Amino acid sequence: MKKLYFLSPFLFLFTILQSCNDKKLIEVVEVPLPSTTEQQPILGSPDDVKADEGSFQLDKLPYAYDALAPSISSTTLEMHYSKHYLTYTNNLNKAVLGTPLENLTIEEVLAQLDPNDAALRNNAGGFYNHSLYWKCMAPKAGGEPTNALAEAITRDFGSFENFTSLFKDEATKQFGSGWAWLIVDKTGKLQVTNTSNQDNPLMRNALVPGTPILGLDLWEHAYYLDYQYRRKNYIDGFFNVINWKKVQENYDATIKK
Repeated sequence: MKKLYFLSPFLFLFTILQSCNDKKLIEVVEVPLPSTTEQQPILGSPDDVKADEGSFQLDKLPYAYDALAPSISSTTLEMHYSKHYLTYTNNLNKAVLGTPLENLTIEEVLAQLDPNDAALRNNAGGFYNHSLYWKCMAPKAGGEPTNALAEAITRDFGSFENFTSLFKDEATKQFGSGWAWLIVDKTGKLQVTNTSNQDNPLMRNALVPGTPILGLDLWEHAYYLDYQYRRKNYIDGFFNVINWKKVQENYDATIKK
């Protein structure tokens, strides 16, 4: 369930809330009203963002906040990384503290967690999903993959164009908040799928299980300031910043296991 509030003409604030009664995620987005005076945002540095002490720490953002513009604005990326991602990380550390999961890798946590544990499920998923998402993008990227990944895409989808169409369609049809994925399934085949909220294909409740090598965030906080309701434009823009070199590395590492 999602609610959109327009609250202040001067500032915006993203907040992730979770109802104690129905355990559904609610995203509150405060959006600035148009102003006659354009002001340049004052950007911080991703290196200044630190999680609280715990088992999991933020993956370093491998580029500046303004590096992905115009596909993703500096304002969106800074808020996404320094607020949302940080919150998931801190909440994950609280959720695993004092449990057998505390000393496991995030992949092991995702494989073992109880899907009925909403706090752990949402925050472990939020941490892993965003950590992958940042690395799947880069400035001056896009284009098409090469080498083994390109061959696998042609083998499993017929062509890169077919893959692109399928991935964009899967992302577009995801209802509400969620993610679109390119995964390697247990047979080594590439598949495209999507998940709701912060779920991912590593969880045991996944309808299409596998190892993600590319992920696209479809929560409103990932695109609303830049694209408003035009999610399709955001999906198109994502393809201009996909870091295919990193996706290739993810693919190589997965098929070697």
